[in-house]
Amino acid sequence: MAITSATQSRGAAVQAATSENYLDIQNNGWAQQYLPDLIEKEAEVFGKRTISGFLSQVSAEEAMSADQVIWSEQGRLHLSYRCDILDASASTVNITHNIDGVAQTTTHGVRVGDQVLIAGGGQTVTARVSVAAAGNQTITVQPYANAHLSDLGFADSDNDCRILVFGSENAKGTAYVGGRANEPQFTTFTNKPIILKDMYEVSGSDVSQIGWVEVSGEDGQNGYYWYLKAEGDTRARFMDYLEMSMIESEKVAADSAIALPTDGGAGTAGTEGLFAAITSRGHQTSGVTGVNAATDLAEFDAILAEFDKNGAIEENMLFVNRATALAFDDMLASMNSYGAGGTSYGVFNNSEDMALNLGFSGFRRGSYDFYKSDWKYLNDLATRGGINEGATGGEAIRGVIIPAGVSSVYDEVLGRNLKRPFLHVRYRASNTESRQMKTWITGSVGAVTSDLDAMTVNFLSERCMVVQGANNFMLMN
Repeated sequence: MAITSATQSRGAAVQAATSENYLDIQNNGWAQQYLPDLIEKEAEVFGKRTISGFLSQVSAEEAMSADQVIWSEQGRLHLSYRCDILDASASTVNITHNIDGVAQTTTHGVRVGDQVLIAGGGQTVTARVSVAAAGNQTITVQPYANAHLSDLGFADSDNDCRILVFGSENAKGTAYVGGRANEPQFTTFTNKPIILKDMYEVSGSDVSQIGWVEVSGEDGQNGYYWYLKAEGDTRARFMDYLEMSMIESEKVAADSAIALPTDGGAGTAGTEGLFAAITSRGHQTSGVTGVNAATDLAEFDAILAEFDKNGAIEENMLFVNRATALAFDDMLASMNSYGAGGTSYGVFNNSEDMALNLGFSGFRRGSYDFYKSDWKYLNDLATRGGINEGATGGEAIRGVIIPAGVSSVYDEVLGRNLKRPFLHVRYRASNTESRQMKTWITGSVGAVTSDLDAMTVNFLSERCMVVQGANNFMLMN
């Protein structure tokens, strides 16, 4: 079924006083023979227009006094690598990458005497490491089942194999021959805050001029003065910017034309937002259909498999657009043996005298709990909803899976381990200045601060997003 919309075009705000902002007195007022019946109250045809609220559900805000935030995340505990069979007849193995696919340098944790599992070429063997020289990516193993790897079906062409250290075996009465201790590995990440600014200005004459339309806004402003409406909309839009910038921002790449900051402070460097962090350090899925990533359990189980390989956080939040939310509902409803007649979805005890509930707010699959919520930002045509309509391929974002709870990380500024939400926003602040959300008024209207015959309302914030444990996040394209 096709849906055709015939709504009147309503553009975004512009930097000018237009005919849409004020009543046309000549055509709609005193020039007419009879006074029109004027509906004073402004109609709120778009409902709640703001999209903020996502970060308040899944994150916290903390102050910082530095120019950047640095945090460290633990590495994996066990020694597991990707490797190539260098010479199957000599049982030599070349370690190429860690298990997550990052290129491995000459430093690895495999030592002489270690027991390992090697998988590749369609078989898995158990072996003991006989040679593992420091500073060399090549090791030699001795299979338990035969003399050489070639005797067990391995070939020199077997690349991208897997090797796992699961223990060690040493002779009785011997000294330790491993040669060196293994040091834990961690990864350090950093992000810098960006400065957001906006302003609204109205002349003193317009402040003192009453209008015919009774305005209203998200911040509760009301009355017959249009500047109340304009200032309130500017404030509400800026509050949305504070959230959208933490979601969409990216760092400036080396080949970008944007001027990087100098020692004097000029220039901009960008900041890593939520989507950029998941793209570079997390997971992405587009589903089999390329439209939704939740059309059947097979596709969803593939998501669970990725989580199993990482932190396996039990509780997760799903923030999705309308199409994906309905796909989840249809997927779960199809599991109901009584759903064929269209009268029963889930355990709702639906009857003919009540409204049929066809939606699900949460479910459990395997050892994971998922709580689903519609995300207005992905549906509204004036925000990501419109961008998604113009996106092609996997560029359209349908939702995001975010782990619930907190993570333990080492804060290098404070010098200790802290427990924080996986997502949190850092804003610049000190004992005398907080840049979480600053508002100040200048001009000669009200409190006089200058000789400008106007009132200027200024907005400013300086903040950045910290995404910890991005390997537990999933971006649904």
